[in-house]
Amino acid sequence: MNDLLSKSAKTAQSIIQKAMLQKRYELLEPEAKDFVEAFGIKTPEHRAASSCGEAIQAARSIGYPVVLKIISPDISHKTDVGGVKLGIKDDNGIEHAYAEIIADVTKRQPGARIQGILVQEMATPSTEVIVGGLRDPQFGPAVMFGLGGIFVEIFKDVSFRIAPVEEYEALDMIHQIQGAEVLKGFRNREAADISALAQTIVQVSDIMVAIAEIKEIDLNPVLVYPKGLKAVDARIVLNQLDRNSGT
Repeated sequence: MNDLLSKSAKTAQSIIQKAMLQKRYELLEPEAKDFVEAFGIKTPEHRAASSCGEAIQAARSIGYPVVLKIISPDISHKTDVGGVKLGIKDDNGIEHAYAEIIADVTKRQPGARIQGILVQEMATPSTEVIVGGLRDPQFGPAVMFGLGGIFVEIFKDVSFRIAPVEEYEALDMIHQIQGAEVLKGFRNREAADISALAQTIVQVSDIMVAIAEIKEIDLNPVLVYPKGLKAVDARIVLNQLDRNSGT
């Protein structure tokens, strides 16, 4: 393991240990974002807030417009319980959105532990893709790639490779899917940064190989721009390992 990867792994292990001590097997979203950022995957600027006042200060620091998201170890699908508010433009909007999220989540999922609100930069819309990692019982760590939206939900247009994955293999994964033409420029849109996307697939592969505790990674959506990309949402599930037996 090279020095950079070793440093990333140390950061990742500290995040994992905190979750394990709290008997959590899914990282909170800010933890998942910090985790993938340690491996070089860019995410929108974000801050965790434990009060409306902190949320306003975070939004001012990041710059409007922003997104608010509930932070809870008991909620994976935030939108389903009213835990996400998009395109908030000012302090007054933060006050209303913050109160609405707390009220909606409390009503729709009573008993859910609320640990704060994530204030996140409102990323510029672009082509959406999914990059994932999983640990197969038979084949071990693997990576997945597909276009976002209806492409993955309806057409199941995805590609898989066993990790570790080199850049040329990641490029092959990208070009293999049926919807690859969308990334090359479509209806006068600029081509997506396929090189940055391939690097992200390699980075997810590196995580799956280096960190045995990771069961699943889901970066969805990843917004790919003509130059660069951002993983807007990050979900990481941990293996429930027996620390004594190592299984």
